[in-house]
Amino acid sequence: MVFGVQEITLAIIIGTLAAIVYSLRIMVLMERRIARIEMHIERVVDKVIKEEITIERAMKRKH
Repeated sequence: MVFGVQEITLAIIIGTLAAIVYSLRIMVLMERRIARIEMHIERVVDKVIKEEITIERAMKRKH
């Protein structure tokens, strides 16, 4: 089975488009993962800040 230049060009274009779509899908999944990680970090930072404020208030009461 012999393919012409048009068929080969079309196959290359379709393959390239498929690779782009797949890459975009991976990027979206990674972005969602990073957003979740950032949310967890924000929660931890909020807890640390609250604890720090509590400690500072307790130290002020002692002095």
